[in-house]
Amino acid sequence: MDLSQLTYPDVVSLAVPLFVTAILVEVTWIFVKGRGGRYESRDAMTSLAMGVGNVVSGIVLGFITFGFFMWLWRITPLDLGSSWWVVALCFVLDDLRYYWVHRFGHRVRWVWASHVNHHSSQHYNLTTALRQTWTGTFTFMMIVRAPLVLLGFHPAMILFVGGLNLIYQFWIHTEAIGKMPRWFEAVMNTPSHHRVHHGRNPRYLDANYAGVFIVWDKLFGTFVPELEEDRPDYGLVHNIGTFNPLRVAFHEWVAIFRDWAQPGITWRDRLLYAVMPPGWRHDGTGGGSERLKRDYVASHPEAAGTPGFEAYGPTSASASIASPPPGPRAQSR
Repeated sequence: MDLSQLTYPDVVSLAVPLFVTAILVEVTWIFVKGRGGRYESRDAMTSLAMGVGNVVSGIVLGFITFGFFMWLWRITPLDLGSSWWVVALCFVLDDLRYYWVHRFGHRVRWVWASHVNHHSSQHYNLTTALRQTWTGTFTFMMIVRAPLVLLGFHPAMILFVGGLNLIYQFWIHTEAIGKMPRWFEAVMNTPSHHRVHHGRNPRYLDANYAGVFIVWDKLFGTFVPELEEDRPDYGLVHNIGTFNPLRVAFHEWVAIFRDWAQPGITWRDRLLYAVMPPGWRHDGTGGGSERLKRDYVASHPEAAGTPGFEAYGPTSASASIASPPPGPRAQSR
């Protein structure tokens, strides 16, 4: 089958009225019920501005990603066609791809520089879902999708299921919905699971990377449940304190270049400032999520072995007490 002219609808654009309606419903619910989250006008406007910027960057730079995919499509001998089961399989595999890209986005600082803006809001509502990157193309994470093209999934199909993935993730950015039925929570990503991901609590750092299926986190050991006694506190470990979209979009890129410009560091140090987790420092004074978790358990030994701290028992806690404190720029979220 010749798929060179295969097209799918731009489902994200088609979903914009749904996004607007859902936001209005959430605002009304919070206002009437007096619970279910908070809205701050400046914060919401910043999120909307980031969403608009994401659309613009996609229009301006989208040809790079699609051109790369089409080049791969021309060289692959495989062609799986466009049957419904192929689209369904592509959706599942692309969600697995999303899990790993998202995990890289928290564990590789170069990718985090693009993703950090999504975590920069100290509120958690549906507008937070629109706080998207302007610089995703420059992370080169498009490479992670290359195997899907080489396996015979058409690029247009891959971008289509990616759009469906983003639409699904919109509704889970809310505090207005508690926990879903147990069977649903066991398989799917939900508001409860994703609130954990946006929490800056030590317990919740680097957890719940899933897009649609939470089973990936359970399979790869990154799942942490939301606990009533430890409600998520949203934002970054060190919040940037600004509503300026330009600063939100580029502040971590600027921080990387400042670290590269330090006098007296080696080229190896400069490389590590890009590829190590956020919070890494060449002089050992930094502290990523592991350091923050150890320090928390050292101060709260009763937390050792509980969700999010399974790997931080009394031994690691004692070691943390004897170690120097994290540097002032330690940042894992």
